[in-house]
Amino acid sequence: MNVWRYGDNINTDMLFPGKYTYTCSTREEIKPHLLEDLDSTFSKNVKEGDIIFAGKNFGCGSSREQPVVGLKAVGIRAVVAESFARIFYRAAINQGLLLIECPQAVEAYSKGDDIELIADTGKIIVGGKPFSFPKLPKEIIAIRDAGGLLAYTRSKLKKR
Repeated sequence: MNVWRYGDNINTDMLFPGKYTYTCSTREEIKPHLLEDLDSTFSKNVKEGDIIFAGKNFGCGSSREQPVVGLKAVGIRAVVAESFARIFYRAAINQGLLLIECPQAVEAYSKGDDIELIADTGKIIVGGKPFSFPKLPKEIIAIRDAGGLLAYTRSKLKKR
């Protein structure tokens, strides 16, 4: 697992350049352009299960879905940040991308630290130090486990 570390105010154009908004719509088209203007190594080296650590206001900017769709498509396990932009936060729930607000864990992280994430209980261990964050509501966990809001809704409709 890799940990990708970024700062404050990482906006949606940094996550997925706006110039591709109308030309890239599928997961496969989005993936090669993820973070290309912020970190040119990301799309080439990201692996399933990687985690992003970031500062304040992660995902600010426009309400495009591509940044979240792309992060989910490359297998980002979670984004741990000091705070998230509201629209990005909602888009992440819709796609089943796990977002965790835990400023203390972000501050404590140093390159090379081992990370253990136990999201359902609200615990993250950074370099051997445990940190707590608010336990996720069971509905958000169910949406994440289903693979996103659309899959969750479809599964609910099938049960009727």
